[in-house]
Formats: sequence, structure tokens, C-alpha cells
Amino acid sequence: MSQIMNKPKFISFEGTEGVGKTTVINEVANCLREQQIDFVQTREPGGSPFAETLRGLLLDPATIMSDASELLLMFAARADHIATVIQPALAQGQWVLCDRFIDSTVAYQGFGRNQGNSQALAQIALLVDNFVPTLPDVTIWLDLPVLEGMARAKNRGKLDRFEQEQIAFFERVHQGFAYQAQQQPERVKRIDASGDIDAVLARVLAQLAP
Repeated sequence: MSQIMNKPKFISFEGTEGVGKTTVINEVANCLREQQIDFVQTREPGGSPFAETLRGLLLDPATIMSDASELLLMFAARADHIATVIQPALAQGQWVLCDRFIDSTVAYQGFGRNQGNSQALAQIALLVDNFVPTLPDVTIWLDLPVLEGMARAKNRGKLDRFEQEQIAFFERVHQGFAYQAQQQPERVKRIDASGDIDAVLARVLAQLAP
């Protein structure tokens, strides 16, 4: 088992639909338990009671809203999540494993909804500057071909509001993650998510090792 650095870390896990984030996060959590490292496992949108309420609205296929409303609800949920879960955990010396964070907003709202439009990206950057005081130490981007991930997602059952989008939307989302990995290579680490879980986990742990 790879030795993970015993220092409080905020790690986010990103990727398009069906890349295996949940499985990888659970395996990393098991590694932390084995090494007796205290941690919080959380997600976005959601993670706190108020944010989970907003998650229900955001993911419900029956919800109809403007792109601007969607973006602002994401940040409303995030602000509460950071204040009530993430920052308190880090202050207590706990690690934070978060399923999605700001990079998903750039990818889904910035690229998926707005084709990487510079004005949309500037709006998101402004919201991050004003309402996200704590950024991840490391972001694990699980990269898988969009069609392969979508096939996996469809096998999970009923699709949520985002999962029901067309392939072109997710191709743009993928471009958004690639853009961020290029812009912030010191934080965003691309991980090949193909192959079995043991192989993928080994690649992830290599990024978290001392």
C-alpha cells in the first residue's frame, strides 16, 4: 500500500460522467483509514444540509432554470459547503475528499453551457475569487473518453438533469477539464481512468505520495 503524506490535504476528484469517481474516492478513503488518517468524505453540489437541498433542485430533471440561475445556485451551495464542512474539517486537521468542486463548475457551466466563452469564464473566476477562500491542494482529474463514460453512467439507472444532456455537451465539458489541467498543472493532475480499479488507484496514489 502506498504511503500517503500525513498532512491535512484538501483533494477534489473531477471528471465527466461515468469515469469512476465514486469508486476511486472510496478506495482512497480506505487507504486513509488503513493509515489512521482522519478525513471527511463529501461532494458537490451538496455536502451540507442546505447544499443538499440545492443539489436536489439542480439535479432534478423536472427543474427548469436559466444558465445564470444554475451557476449562482452552484456557488450558493458551495459557499455553505465550504463554511460548514470543508473549512472546519481542515481546521481540525482532517483531510477532505470532495467529489467535484470548482473545476466542475468551469467545465459544466463554463464549457458545457457556454462553450468556453471568455465572459462566462471571467464570471466564474470572479465568483471563485469572492466566495471560494479555500482551493484544493490537489485535484485528481479522472480522464476517460466521453462515450465510454456515458455508457457506464447509463448503466447506473435513471439519469439526472445533467446526465440527460447530449454527447456534444459532455465533449465540451471534457474540453473544460483539459483546459484547467493545462492552465493549472501544479494543482490539476490528469489520471488515465481506463483499465481496472487497481491500476487507476495506483495512478491516483502516486500523485498523493510524499
